[in-house]
Amino acid sequence: MSTLNYIEQNKDRFLSELFDILRIPSISADSAYAGDVRKCAEAVAEHLRKAGADNVVLEETAGYPIVYGEKIVDANLPTVLIYGHYDVQPSVPDELWETPPFEPTVRDGKIYARGACDDKGQVFMHVKAFETMMQTQTLACNIKFMIEGEEEVGSNNLGTYCRTHKDKLAADVILISDTALIANDCPSIDVGLRGLSYVEVEVTGPRIDLHSGVYGGAVANPINVLCTMIASLHDENRHITIPGFYDKVAEVSAADRAELGRIPFSEEEYRKHLDIDAIYGEKGFTTIERTGIRPTLDVNGIWGGYIGEGAKTVLPSKAYAKISMRLVPNQISDEITELFQKHFESIAPAGVRVKVTPHHGGEPVLTPTDSIPYKAAAAAMKETFGVEPIATRGGGSIPIVALFEKELKTKTVLMGFGLDSDAIHSPNEHYGIFNYFKGIETIPQFFKHFAAMNP
Repeated sequence: MSTLNYIEQNKDRFLSELFDILRIPSISADSAYAGDVRKCAEAVAEHLRKAGADNVVLEETAGYPIVYGEKIVDANLPTVLIYGHYDVQPSVPDELWETPPFEPTVRDGKIYARGACDDKGQVFMHVKAFETMMQTQTLACNIKFMIEGEEEVGSNNLGTYCRTHKDKLAADVILISDTALIANDCPSIDVGLRGLSYVEVEVTGPRIDLHSGVYGGAVANPINVLCTMIASLHDENRHITIPGFYDKVAEVSAADRAELGRIPFSEEEYRKHLDIDAIYGEKGFTTIERTGIRPTLDVNGIWGGYIGEGAKTVLPSKAYAKISMRLVPNQISDEITELFQKHFESIAPAGVRVKVTPHHGGEPVLTPTDSIPYKAAAAAMKETFGVEPIATRGGGSIPIVALFEKELKTKTVLMGFGLDSDAIHSPNEHYGIFNYFKGIETIPQFFKHFAAMNP
């Protein structure tokens, strides 16, 4: 039986089993759901066993367990390590969901549920693709699974697990589906991810809040000062003004920029979708380039003073902001954090004190398009979509990709099947039924081509 026939014959069950996984509220950020997170790990492990995996275990960590399983067909064959996560973002605000977040509902060909796309739906594609290959006797490579439960809270224990299980996790490539296609008729493979430096800043003026009438104009207002300092971090061309910020930024070749230029993009549709009247960003770069190959600095939150109902004429003692910087090859997150801290402290005027608290970070990643893993993924997508995929660069950050390269010395292929419009992390997250089954169809083709290219 062909893989396509097997998938077609089991479509209803493949959907039903995914729905069962989606019903488990595995919210790793909220300890109230700790039991559900473990329940979800156990459910994923059981599906792997039923699909034919060997040595399936819950690998305990200092946090939530990692689900491990494998099928070693032949030691002489290449090995593919599948990574994904079974934990999900909180569903709040629940009142903005049209249907309950943990009761999957199909509308207009899409599955609505928390985790439908990020990442349960995409992880479960791999489980069902594995089952399909096992049942049709077409598994062309060895396969290992590493499905964690802490991705949405920073993967704090994954690095330790990788360092202490290097032999167990040894593979020729890591395959991840936690990214998006350009469109259902325009497949793509992410070959780049931006890194991240995330900080919180605090500006302190007087020791207590003051009456804005009595002291306004005579004492530095921390909110006013903070806004001025933040505004100075960009110049008139939206270029970041931190000294040394661009020193290590890798220049993108004309060929790579031309490849990005192949991505279908309508500025009018982009503005309409976001309900904005103009695009905005660094001079000299297109919107696609600004979100993929250029570093950025953005304020993610800002607060201070009185923000309750009504009026309170107060000159605040403190003001705060959270700031993220997306990084590109060859920038290093710790170095950028240090550059930011030194610069931000240096531009503080007299009358205030500044504190910069680093949070988390991650390194940028770039995957070569002339590698065997990329060529195998491109061949697989061309076979199932009917057109060549476009090599694109994701604007977000997946820090574990750099972690895998450092600890496991293994390259990663980012072959995702979601869409940017799937509302991940937001109310009414969804995942197309087309995308779910297209992933199950494409993954076996990756194994086939990867094996053929590694004789």
